Amino acid sequence: MNKACEGCKDDKGLPFKITTAFQPIFDLEIGRPHAYEALVRGRDGESASHILSLVTEETRYAFDQACRVNAIRDAVKAGILETDAKLSINFLPNAVYSPLACIRLTLQIAQETGLPSSRLIFEFTETEKLDPAHVREIVRAYRSLGFATAIDDFGAGHAGLNLLADLGTDAIKLDMQIIRNVDSCSRRQAMIRSMVALSRDLDSLLVAEGVETGEELRTLQDLGIRYVQGYFLACPEIGILPHVGRKLAKP
Repeated sequence: MNKACEGCKDDKGLPFKITTAFQPIFDLEIGRPHAYEALVRGRDGESASHILSLVTEETRYAFDQACRVNAIRDAVKAGILETDAKLSINFLPNAVYSPLACIRLTLQIAQETGLPSSRLIFEFTETEKLDPAHVREIVRAYRSLGFATAIDDFGAGHAGLNLLADLGTDAIKLDMQIIRNVDSCSRRQAMIRSMVALSRDLDSLLVAEGVETGEELRTLQDLGIRYVQGYFLACPEIGILPHVGRKLAKP
C-alpha cells in the first residue's frame, strides 16, 4: 500500500489533537450564511498557525484527512443539516496523491452523517509551490463528485491570475490584505471592482475575506460584492455555527 494511503485513515496517527471552529461566509443578498468555513484548531484552543507548525511530511496525509473528517462530523453535530448552508473545508493539494483515492474517507463520512456532496466546498491556498496539472486534476475529480472548489487567499503568495486561468474553480476568495482599508484606498477599490467583473465573466462566486469594519463592508457592497467573511460579521467559534451578530449595512 502507498505510504501516503496508510496515513489517510484518521487522526489516530497524529501526535496532536485537533478540533474545528466555524466562521460564516455571509450572503448579503439573501441575508443569511451561504456557507460555514471549517477552521482547524487545537483541542485546547490552539490557533491554526500553531497546529500547522506541528505538521510534518510524515503526518501531512493523516492531518489533511483528519481535518476533513472532523470538519464534517463537527459541522453536523453543530446543526448544519438544519440550515441550507454549505460547508467549506480547507485542504492541502500536496497531500492529495490521488484525487479519487484520497477522497474516499471524506465521501464515507459525508454519507454516514447525511451531508450531501453538493453542500461541500473544498478550498485550497497556494502556500506551497504547486503543480498546476495536479491541482487541475483534483478540481476536475471533485467536480465530478458534486463538490465545489475555491481558491483561498487570492492575491497572496502564488495564488495569482495564472492559477485562476488554469483551474476554473467555482469560487474565488480575495485575500484579506486586499480588503483591508478598502474604504479609504482607491487602488484597492479599483482592483476589487475589476475582480467583481472578472468573476462574473468566469461564472465564479467571489468572496471578500477579512472584513473587519462597517466602512469596509459598505464599500464592498457598493463595489458589487455579495459574499463576505470576517470578524465584523462573526468570529470563528469552536464547535458551533456562529450567528452574524453585527448589524449589517443595508444594500
